Amino acid sequence: MAKDRADPELDRELSDLPPELRWREWMRRIEAVLFASAAPVPRDDLARVVGQGVSIDLLVEDLAADLEGRAFEIAQVAGGWMFRTRAAYAPAIRAAADVGDQLLDLSEFDVAVLAAIAYHQPVTRDGLKDIFGKEISRDLIGRLHARDLIGTGPRSPRRGAPYTFVTTEQFLVAFGLESLRDLPDREQLEDAGVVDQAPEVDFG
Repeated sequence: MAKDRADPELDRELSDLPPELRWREWMRRIEAVLFASAAPVPRDDLARVVGQGVSIDLLVEDLAADLEGRAFEIAQVAGGWMFRTRAAYAPAIRAAADVGDQLLDLSEFDVAVLAAIAYHQPVTRDGLKDIFGKEISRDLIGRLHARDLIGTGPRSPRRGAPYTFVTTEQFLVAFGLESLRDLPDREQLEDAGVVDQAPEVDFG
């Protein structure tokens, strides 16, 4: 996802900021890069948005601490880092919304994959494989397509330019969401009283 060199317009050093604010800004940059990527982001790419010699490991560690208690976590996968929805919240997302009759014939795993697409879009099948640790079948993707819950997104810049998947307007309608910004976070799930009910799910 990175260019051969850092953007010359990006102030990496942030020397005009006090140390604490500088560190927080670097954390937010790491967060933004991970959020925008459907694939694991390697260390070299993250290093392009922070000061020279800054520890990526410490920044990621502090960002992970910031995410404690939220529905997301940072996972180290395939030589990089990516955001991943905590597995325990996949059934809670379904429980927190009135998904209607159209989803009754989808399995729990189908809905978990749909949730992963919603949180990580645009995402490829390989990206979903990284999240769940196993291949996601074309039949499963086809079921979600057939219900107009997902559509085809832009081609990935990765080798072979595979298609990506994104959620649709029908997805928002089915889950009663105004926009993707309304996807539940931990606080919303707690308010709905469903977090404690959500069992740990093994998708392996």
